[in-house]
Amino acid sequence: MQASGNTLTMEWRKLLSEQRLGKEVVPGAGAPHPRTEFTRDYDRIIFSSAFRRLQDKTQVFPLAKNDYVRTRLTHSLEVASVGRSLGFLAGEAILRDDSTLATVVGPHDVGSIVAAACLAHDIGNPPFGHSGESAIQEWFQTSPEAKQFVAGDNLTASERADLLNFEGNAQGFRTLCFVQNPNQRGGMQLTCAALATFTKYPRASAFSEEKTSGVSGKKFGFMQSERVLFTELADEVGLARKAGTDDAWYRHPLAFLVEAADDIYYHIMDVEDGFKAGVLSFDELRSLYEPWLDDEKRKRADAIQEEQRKAEYFRATTIDVVARQAAKVFEANLAGLMTGTFDLELTAKIELAKDFARFKEVAKRKVYNARQVVEIEACGFEVIAGVTHCILRCG
Repeated sequence: MQASGNTLTMEWRKLLSEQRLGKEVVPGAGAPHPRTEFTRDYDRIIFSSAFRRLQDKTQVFPLAKNDYVRTRLTHSLEVASVGRSLGFLAGEAILRDDSTLATVVGPHDVGSIVAAACLAHDIGNPPFGHSGESAIQEWFQTSPEAKQFVAGDNLTASERADLLNFEGNAQGFRTLCFVQNPNQRGGMQLTCAALATFTKYPRASAFSEEKTSGVSGKKFGFMQSERVLFTELADEVGLARKAGTDDAWYRHPLAFLVEAADDIYYHIMDVEDGFKAGVLSFDELRSLYEPWLDDEKRKRADAIQEEQRKAEYFRATTIDVVARQAAKVFEANLAGLMTGTFDLELTAKIELAKDFARFKEVAKRKVYNARQVVEIEACGFEVIAGVTHCILRCG
């Protein structure tokens, strides 16, 4: 890290570290591999059992009656696809800003890092998504047996905070760095660049109030059981540490691209699933896409006969526009991303930010509150509570 006035500036040569977390560094060891280290990260994740288990976790509509509606597995693959494109565009911007990096990394390498992080972004989420997280939190906060366990002398205050505020992102880091391969230090031993990019919320669960500012501070990204590993990771890639004694750092700049890729698909794909599930009309769907279409795209859309095919065309063209606008925001704020002074969602600053926000507004009102979603999520609370109870008793 370099000091710029009173601000610490992160450096790309460290941020793009190929060092694998938990693996001993042996100078000069190993022959060149036909795949880059970042491509190998992607492969390690996609062949892991933790990733395959996402096929049984719902994205929005549980127990769907057709295969058009997405699961967490298909969602993650799609997010990785747009993440690769965002990473490539960002890589070009990074090299425009500092051409000397061309000897270290290319745009495709940056795309591979972001794609791998996107592929794993939901790997720690429990069944039933955010409702599953809430169910675990509520169980630890209200169950007499859990309250007794949490209040015991065997836990530190930080460990209690991990349980009471259970967070899928932190469980994801634990899955990648321990659960998937518990007999090997660093678990899957992914590159530090990919793991830091994966970590959207680089802080512990116990924190002082000022550390919650900005989008990177609103949740936590690692548990106390992985605190030492995360500190090693942060030191390796040179994350700028926030002032104070708390375990809190500024985000890796590429983590903003992971968030943007997820936002793009979360907004746009969820309303498409709502249309396919019959809770959103085609006219309602088209009105959301209208600001993103020019005359040529409208003409092409009108030539498509089937509404479902039209919806898919609208989605593809809109994602392309949003991704390009998000990449422009990334480039325009590169200096702030490197110091932590820019800490907003990229999609909140795109040219058509208000039109993009409408996707989320409609999804909340008509998709997430659909009867088939709400009823299953209610059952999910009971299921998660029962499973958590069994783990605590038998653990």
